Amino acid sequence: MAQFLASLVSMTSSYNPNTYVIFAIYVCILLLHGVVNSMAVRLNGLFNNVSVWWHIFGTATIVIVVLVMTPQRQSAEFVFTAWVNNTGWSSSFYVFMLGLLQSQYTLSGYDSAAHMAEETQNASTGGPMGIIMAIVTASCVGWVFLVGMTFSIGNFETQIVNPAVGVALSQIFYDSCGQGVAIFLILIILGAQFFCGSALTLASSRMVYAFARDGALPMSKRLHKLNKEKSPVAAVWFNIAFCFVLGLPYIWSETAYSAIVSVNTIASSISYLIPILCRIILARSTFEPGPFNLGRLSTPVGIISSGWIIVTSALFLCPTEYPVTATNMNYALVPFVAVIGLCVSYYAIWGRHWFKPGGGVGAAQVAEGKVDAGGLDLENSDDMNGDGEIRGDNEKLEHVFSHTPPTLPHLGGGIRSANASGTSSEDEIGFPEGEEEKYSRERSHSHSHSRL
Repeated sequence: MAQFLASLVSMTSSYNPNTYVIFAIYVCILLLHGVVNSMAVRLNGLFNNVSVWWHIFGTATIVIVVLVMTPQRQSAEFVFTAWVNNTGWSSSFYVFMLGLLQSQYTLSGYDSAAHMAEETQNASTGGPMGIIMAIVTASCVGWVFLVGMTFSIGNFETQIVNPAVGVALSQIFYDSCGQGVAIFLILIILGAQFFCGSALTLASSRMVYAFARDGALPMSKRLHKLNKEKSPVAAVWFNIAFCFVLGLPYIWSETAYSAIVSVNTIASSISYLIPILCRIILARSTFEPGPFNLGRLSTPVGIISSGWIIVTSALFLCPTEYPVTATNMNYALVPFVAVIGLCVSYYAIWGRHWFKPGGGVGAAQVAEGKVDAGGLDLENSDDMNGDGEIRGDNEKLEHVFSHTPPTLPHLGGGIRSANASGTSSEDEIGFPEGEEEKYSRERSHSHSHSRL
């Protein structure tokens, strides 16, 4: 988005923003995402609903306007059969496979529905349908957009390879429609990008919150807190700060920044691969399907999905230009190994001492303060009532109950604990009047998320 804004500046003035200006724009966008995602959850829902229609009508507007105003459109032969290879590699098959990576970039992030499952009604069916509809919609709308823009290419060299304004799409708008209309179309793109960035921030903040609630991150006690609007503001701004750090390499090396972007896609793809492999290999005969499932197609689809993820992840580590030099080398493997190494080290040095399979922690460890356990303090009157019971309005309930401890000491009547399969033992807990139904409803969302 920062690069598109920079291209807009270049188009409307004689000033060409340098790397530092583009990074400053990036930081401003990050801050806006942080503010938007610190709002109440219901406002985020409204924001996302507007985003859907903005993307659909915005795409239709751009395609129609550009196709109508382009002086001379390309032929269908050029659009569907032309082959341009500027990579230096002689293998057409290898170049074709590298081209698939562009689609893999767009087919990521659709798991946001899973991260938002705990805030979704009927999440056990609504979450999976959200993922499917995201893929179908993005594929259809994206295909129409790409075909329309390809028909509108006037000069491949000056518009795609070396665009004067810095971004190929902005150059196509400018050459096809003139400056005024081009600005309008770029504003549509900027709006769509802002909506996307906000949605990704929303989903990633929920992911950080979920990890922190299970005590799986440093500073978990702080990161899993909710504000009075029930929004994980600390997790939101943790994501903003993290994105700021990830963007710093862009200042001195676009190659390093590209490697980080590639790692994002590789890591997210592998995070999809792990549960799929567990399903089709380790739990092939013992897996209990939820309300939404693929039935007999589950294993074949899982095998195909695993193959696709393995191939595309390997391609993301391959060099895209020949001859390979220090400048164009694909360094994605370096940050990928670094991230995996940090995670493994974090678990080996610290996490393995308390984190158990299924996410459970021992009651003694919670009581003795060896585990964060969501910040629950058995001696704190804000967490416990006068009878030695967890306060029913305590936001930390969900964290404690998401683990599998036996009855905690000083809880008066015990707690309801959930085991790894999502079932529960009906030990009683002293809920204040009216809170038990509220907790049961919230817990059902958590079970849906676990099943998903």
